[in-house]
Amino acid sequence: MLRKYDKGFRKLIIWQEARRLMLKIYKLSGLLPKEEQFNLISQLRRAATSVGANIAEGSAMQTSAHREVYFMRARGSVAELDCLVELCHDLGFISDTIAADAIDHCSRQSYLLTSTLRAMRQRSH
Repeated sequence: MLRKYDKGFRKLIIWQEARRLMLKIYKLSGLLPKEEQFNLISQLRRAATSVGANIAEGSAMQTSAHREVYFMRARGSVAELDCLVELCHDLGFISDTIAADAIDHCSRQSYLLTSTLRAMRQRSH
């Protein structure tokens, strides 16, 4: 990691987990057949990058209401990833182990985002 850039969104645990999830999904998508390049591969990668990008963008917002919108979008993208990973497994593109690991990571990411949103709402009341 580039130490001099350990500021802003990069210091957030929810973004650090999102970064790991993005990398995991990029590797997982590389296992899919080439004919899925413009379908599942593209959709998986867009959803994965959306998680991290929305957390980064939301963290730069001035108000908690604005941050909440971006963090909720990130949580929606995690749910999309969860669904797509299961589809990849159901189609036989990835193993039980790879699917379970990715789905578990999605669950952790969703939990972190939900906890962060809950804490933000409690602070604003």
